[in-house]
Amino acid sequence: MTENTLNPKVDAYLERATKWREEFRRLRAIALSCDLAEDFKWGNPCYTAGGANVVLIHGFKDYCAFLFFKGALMPDPKDILVQQTENVQAARQIRFTSAPQIADMAEDLEAYIRAAIAVEKSGQTVEMKKTADFTMPQEFQAKLDGDAALKSAFEALTPGRQRAYLLHFSSAKQAKTREVRIEKLAPKILEGKGLDD
Repeated sequence: MTENTLNPKVDAYLERATKWREEFRRLRAIALSCDLAEDFKWGNPCYTAGGANVVLIHGFKDYCAFLFFKGALMPDPKDILVQQTENVQAARQIRFTSAPQIADMAEDLEAYIRAAIAVEKSGQTVEMKKTADFTMPQEFQAKLDGDAALKSAFEALTPGRQRAYLLHFSSAKQAKTREVRIEKLAPKILEGKGLDD
């Protein structure tokens, strides 16, 4: 697919959108004005440069957003980049609640996209926390210590899948909830599957 070619999957996505349709159309036009290729990944319009992901359009209940894959490395002169949650390491969002807001910000949004393209072309990478840097809930550690097969299966998972489980288990405030989550998900780990597989 060449740069600026409209992707029919994005056309279908926009037609199905019941919320944020006009906002998505405006964000699409801005992304395409920056000579990015249009793709459809993770169920959302995604814009790439030289095959590398630069920015994604996605919607939520209260806002829609541009998500910059390496936003943590980008300059933010307008102070509009948002870290979606404390566990998001590389990506940053610019959030919108209306089409007029996007229209008013169009020039700035193009500048941010061009900055994202420059970061991608520079070869910079976000230094991600290692799995060992994440909190190991004591309930899960006890389960791993008592079940060699589970420990082996967990260690065989990709680092990203390991982190997803650790974050999910750690996010429970009560020990009982952590134990229930661990029991429920142990079979998935044994199958070599990630949390969202």
